[in-house]
Amino acid sequence: MITRRTMVTGALAAPGLAAAGAKAQTMTKLKAGMVTGIDQIGLPIALERGFFEKADLDVAIARPYATGVDALNALQAGESEIVQVGVPMIGAVLRGMDLVALGNYSGNATQRGSDATMALIARDGSGIDKANLASLKGKRIAASFGTINHLYILALLEKAGLAPSDVTLVNTPPPDMTVALLARGIDAFSGWDPWPIVALKDVPGSYEVARGGNVIAYVGFNVALRPWIERNGPTIEKFLAAVAEADQWMRKNPKAAAQVATRWIPGLKADIAEAAMEFNIQQADRRLSANNYRALWSAVDRLHRLGFVRATFDVNKHFEPRHILKVMADKPALFADLPPIPADAAIGPGFVFAP
Repeated sequence: MITRRTMVTGALAAPGLAAAGAKAQTMTKLKAGMVTGIDQIGLPIALERGFFEKADLDVAIARPYATGVDALNALQAGESEIVQVGVPMIGAVLRGMDLVALGNYSGNATQRGSDATMALIARDGSGIDKANLASLKGKRIAASFGTINHLYILALLEKAGLAPSDVTLVNTPPPDMTVALLARGIDAFSGWDPWPIVALKDVPGSYEVARGGNVIAYVGFNVALRPWIERNGPTIEKFLAAVAEADQWMRKNPKAAAQVATRWIPGLKADIAEAAMEFNIQQADRRLSANNYRALWSAVDRLHRLGFVRATFDVNKHFEPRHILKVMADKPALFADLPPIPADAAIGPGFVFAP
């Protein structure tokens, strides 16, 4: 884990350092987890820029995980107390994990569609025509099953009038997708940034078949287990305020935010991070609205309709909006640079989503 702490050594430590050390001892400790995606970077920004420390939180961030499935396994094992995860939450809930979403790490509270950080990348000679998605038929396409990139390719196939059975989907972790494309083991992959941008640079002849398009609504939440949430309301509000401040700093300083990303995503180069950050800041919106409830509902519905999950669940039971709503009310300046949430999507205490 990586943490921000003030260390004081020696009997003659300066009074200022001693005071800082005393403060560190009284700060609330919190273990957080993230995935190797550019859209996850608000968390380490809050650490590096001191926003957690300002909120009296001593946050330790676990090593970045390859997928949200890995992050949830770590949460269940106690390695983390709060993690950033999206679509893998669905399978975990259906398996009985009592997860609750507290706010977005990526998404859009103002509109139904948001997938700017997603892309479909093909190799040279794949036969895939970016002007005709029906040309995906018969191709081998990598996706990480049960994640947002899986949801994205399923939506693109539906848009093309194809069924999942019309292609061969290959379960692949995002960091391995570029290698698979280069080795010609796949024809294309569906991925979140920075991996599509990495492939375009590192795989000769590769090209972008699709980027975003609002074919899905992004599902990316700060989640925790219900018993922990019930015991830690004030800590959650401090955490959400700190990461919201980090998001705003990122939106205003995308190039500097990209430099942070290079320190947290293994092998990520600055030029790739800067290119990816331009997409990321389009959906760095920590707020919750009815649009985010709908995003989770539509993801569950699509996976169920297409046979990837056997059941559905009431999304209302897996959101707890009151903490982010309090941050939105108490610290409106943190969201002042974002478009306002439409009145028909705004939520309050007692909100119940109905499809």
